Amino acid sequence: MDSPVKPMMIVTTLDELRSARLILDGKVGLVPTMGYLHEGHLSLVRRARQDCDSVAVSIFVNPTQFAPTEDLSSYPRDLERDLRLLSDEGVSLVWTPTAEVMYPNGYQTWVQVEALTEPLEGAMRPGHFRGVTTVVAKLFNAVQPHRAYFGQKDAQQAAVIQRMAQDLNFPLEVVICPIVREPDGLAMSSRNTYLDPEQRKAATVLFRALSAARSAHEDGERSGETLRRLVAETVNAEPLARLQYVSCADFETLKEADEIEGRALLSMAVYVGKTRLIDNFILG
Repeated sequence: MDSPVKPMMIVTTLDELRSARLILDGKVGLVPTMGYLHEGHLSLVRRARQDCDSVAVSIFVNPTQFAPTEDLSSYPRDLERDLRLLSDEGVSLVWTPTAEVMYPNGYQTWVQVEALTEPLEGAMRPGHFRGVTTVVAKLFNAVQPHRAYFGQKDAQQAAVIQRMAQDLNFPLEVVICPIVREPDGLAMSSRNTYLDPEQRKAATVLFRALSAARSAHEDGERSGETLRRLVAETVNAEPLARLQYVSCADFETLKEADEIEGRALLSMAVYVGKTRLIDNFILG
């Protein structure tokens, strides 16, 4: 006879979290999220369920990774729907801390990874990764998971978190899972909801641009400059899109590659209307 399914625990404070954590069985997988869940998040939850005995999910829109000019106040939120989706996926524990729980009055401690955070998103969004690494370190400490799951869409973030976990000796495995895409290739993102129908159609240019460069790489092109130019030309041909940056970088160091040897990260940030979208392919 199957054992009864335990109801999903939903906690807010640290004390509640610690009590709930003691109840979780066996290996625990953590999926950190900012909520407004989509199929990309749920794919991480399913992978965690496959690998672990219990799955914990955090939902926290982290203010310290948003610049004053960014979309913190308008970032989409729907906690009731998120909890329903997570319950359907068999999640054991959901932690929904407030900003006051994560950053109490007088908070002044930060975690910072250095060289890996300097290019790409780090150059465009100063202070962003300090907020990411600090909150993820706090999540790791609070939940004490055996594995933590992140998506490849935020490729630089994934690399930075892996480096932080290694450098600070966190006793866990960081698992990076593939990008989940819409049928037309657009990478799933909570920010896609900002796009109107015309912009949504234009947003497929990111996938088309990366695909053009990947095809060239598969045909033998090894010049980083040529691949970056191919991406830029494709994006610039779309009137509703504005390229912020395109990168073809060494996969380990994220330094721009002149000639590709081994694996490379082809990544980009593009504005479609006022919405900033990122995407990437791994070459090689």
